[in-house]
Amino acid sequence: MQFTNDMESSLDHQEGLSPLRLARLSLFQGCLGCLAVIFAGMLNRIMISELAFPAILVGGGLAFEQLMAPSRVLFGNISDSWPINGRKRTPYIWLGSAGFCLMATISIPVIFITESALSSGNSIAVIFSSLALCTLFALYGLAISMASTPYLALVIDLTTEKERPRAVGVIWCMLTIGIIVGAISISIATKGLDGITDPNLLQPALQRFMIWVSVIVFFISIIACWGLEPKAANIDAKGPKSSNEIGLKKAWVMVTSSKQIIIFFSFLTLYTLGLFLQDPILESFGAEVFALPISKTTLLNAFWGVGTLFGLLLGGLFVTPHLGKLTTARIGCWMIVGSLFLLIFSGISSNVNGLYGVLVIFGVAAGIATNSALSLMLDLTLPQVAGTFVGIWGLAQALSRAMGKVFGGGLLDIGRLLSGPENPLLAFSFVFTLESIIMILAIAMLSKVSIKRFREETATKMETLLMADLD
Repeated sequence: MQFTNDMESSLDHQEGLSPLRLARLSLFQGCLGCLAVIFAGMLNRIMISELAFPAILVGGGLAFEQLMAPSRVLFGNISDSWPINGRKRTPYIWLGSAGFCLMATISIPVIFITESALSSGNSIAVIFSSLALCTLFALYGLAISMASTPYLALVIDLTTEKERPRAVGVIWCMLTIGIIVGAISISIATKGLDGITDPNLLQPALQRFMIWVSVIVFFISIIACWGLEPKAANIDAKGPKSSNEIGLKKAWVMVTSSKQIIIFFSFLTLYTLGLFLQDPILESFGAEVFALPISKTTLLNAFWGVGTLFGLLLGGLFVTPHLGKLTTARIGCWMIVGSLFLLIFSGISSNVNGLYGVLVIFGVAAGIATNSALSLMLDLTLPQVAGTFVGIWGLAQALSRAMGKVFGGGLLDIGRLLSGPENPLLAFSFVFTLESIIMILAIAMLSKVSIKRFREETATKMETLLMADLD
């Protein structure tokens, strides 16, 4: 089949990324990490603690970013089907970057307008300002989807199957580094704001900080992707789509026709949920079971993050290239299951140092599994519609992380009802045990994943759709 031969050729003869080009491309992921810690960390805390926003308004507003996850499929297909000046990915990355930097800049006045409405007690003003806040977070989520989906598709375009574990390891390490850099920047920029709750003093300082961050992030986003994407010679920017490109409707027909796509979507959903179900309750686990103060519980995610950073590098540079993606993903998932039971045992022993060590192990397991899972995700695409596939995989991850935030706390409440208030370890053990069961289900689903069958199914369907266009 001609299309199958073209696809295999495109997979085997990609130019690849040199270490320097890969490092530059990964800077964009670092920018996303920096903005993530600002939105989910700094602004979240300021709205709740300093400005006395209702927690449900803050949580609901931030949730609108995740609710925009389905747009990833749309933006992925748009980048596949509608190149700008002969390039499919870079223009959309830059447009999305401009969008989320703009939303970040205007988030400060919108937040303080909402604070003013809440302080006035005017119900109409509160409703309209709250809607404006939720709309802003929704637009921020749309811009993130618009930029990040073509970005991952660009990674697929520029790497060979063999190179992807290394690329994924570097790129996701840069995401963690971006989070660290963002945290340090926040600490330095807000050092003089400790204890200040006066909006008249907070707003100008935060506005200056956000403007500087947005300008720097946008500049880095431009530099990160500049000149990396080759201009397609067969694409007329002003003409119709290439014959190898299909619209969203036919892309969706192709996606739903493959059993392997459904299997891998289910694996990604279960894996991501099994990995992040503990995320919203981890610091509470340290506080209630180990009696750690706030200054110590904040270190728990740091230990987990350091382990994850090491695991990503270990998986990308050594484990995955030697053992293969499926085997490495299976090993990483079983390590996560073991780490969850070690968390329970650390609570039984009440050994704080043991808790820190377990979290490092947990992070290493998460990094190894994530590297192989993301490499599989990038392999389970078709080059001609890479954006559409990345959008679908991104949708699975985003929805699972959103479910993890909701279900993690809800399951803890159920655990407390079952165990009673006198034994918090039982309540947390209930959540960790369910999380391990979800991960075991993910492993079972992973055993059904076959890259070979995926390529056979999707290549045949893609050729059928393209032939239909020619009739």
